[in-house]
Amino acid sequence: SDAPLARSAAKDRLNWCLDEGTVIYTKHFREELVNDGFSMEDVLFVCRSGTILMAPEQDTQVGALEVQIEGKTLDMRGAAIVFALRPQQAVLITVFERK
Repeated sequence: SDAPLARSAAKDRLNWCLDEGTVIYTKHFREELVNDGFSMEDVLFVCRSGTILMAPEQDTQVGALEVQIEGKTLDMRGAAIVFALRPQQAVLITVFERK
């Protein structure tokens, strides 16, 4: 399996979901967003400009690919976002600061 291809395809699908599909924000994600002092603008910026370092993993419980994207926010804080990809939607699971 070509991991770089899987990573770039996952990022393309995330951005497609942001533009044309559906994005679901879990309760946990919304709580962590507030706890870490991130804005939705930060999250969208990381989703667009960040890097997926590890190959997406199939999450059998959710029946979706689970992916982590990392990058810098608008004010240059490190952030990581974990999301699940379904055919037409991205589910944002959590966000946390990366020093």
